[in-house]
Amino acid sequence: MRNAASRPPEERGLTRDGVRLLAATPDGLAHATFGDVGHFLRPGDVLVVNTSATIAAAVDGSRADGRLVTTHFSTPLDDGTWLIELRQNSAEHERVRDAYAGEIVALPSGASLTLLHRYPEADSDRLWAVLVTTASDSAVDDYLARHGRPIRYSYVPDPWPLTAYQTVFSRDRGSAEMPSAGRPFTGDLVAGLIAAGVIFAPITLHAGVASLESHEAPLPERFTVPEPTARLVNLARRSGNRVVAVGTTATRAIESAADEGGTVHATEGWTDLVLGGDEPTRVVNGLVTGWHDPEASHLALLQAVAGPELVAAAYAEAERAGYLWHEFGDSCLLLPPVN
Repeated sequence: MRNAASRPPEERGLTRDGVRLLAATPDGLAHATFGDVGHFLRPGDVLVVNTSATIAAAVDGSRADGRLVTTHFSTPLDDGTWLIELRQNSAEHERVRDAYAGEIVALPSGASLTLLHRYPEADSDRLWAVLVTTASDSAVDDYLARHGRPIRYSYVPDPWPLTAYQTVFSRDRGSAEMPSAGRPFTGDLVAGLIAAGVIFAPITLHAGVASLESHEAPLPERFTVPEPTARLVNLARRSGNRVVAVGTTATRAIESAADEGGTVHATEGWTDLVLGGDEPTRVVNGLVTGWHDPEASHLALLQAVAGPELVAAAYAEAERAGYLWHEFGDSCLLLPPVN
């Protein structure tokens, strides 16, 4: 039985690092709180963390016939257009499936968006490439900061401020939805881990909307792996230390910067990497993640890091023990045997 966390742990009487942690290691499965994550790490381990900050990506709008919709801003493209998702402005927040090219959706304060074409394929029914017009010609991210709110789904019935959707690592705004694996970290926890010899290496990957269907592969995302991070990860691998990604976004970024031999290079651009059984990780050999519905691409990435047996055992135990799902929920640390 999966139970979704409907509000932040701070609203449930916990600290951020007070959520539950299931550690899946070569020694078996262990239950702890996230503040104890250091008990499962070793000096010299490198934690790859995502510095992307969440944007206020949801904006209410209206169609020409008066029907209300919610626009989820996902990703800016290189040509200045944006990818967006349209949802019905209702309790179910179902997708809008009857939109059409050329349609104009009115947004607050005189802004609007014009639907250009479906993305990534003409028969796709989730994302649109759109031209965004603001009344004052302000940048879209500035417009969202004034008029948007965080994206939330039906399992989170109440609104929470944007600060609830940021991690301690958030620096560079750009994610439509929070890179939530890093949420349980606190400043004090990070300081304690550093004092214990754990190394933090930052990347940036801006995550788009995460409402993928089970058959859909993850879409291309913009990422940066800086030179100092590449050096730290390569040194850890040469020294026999573990590279533990904090989240699937960090995994995708660092693996996208690795060559066939597993050497990481400073890289910036777009990644369309899809990890899974046919594409195992070359660099990452541990993963901190939240509990999310195991749709195909997410589950395949976990298995690419930890293998199907360990992932299956962890999910089964989490369901048995009543762990909480989604961005405000509990956590998992996957540490498979290192060859």
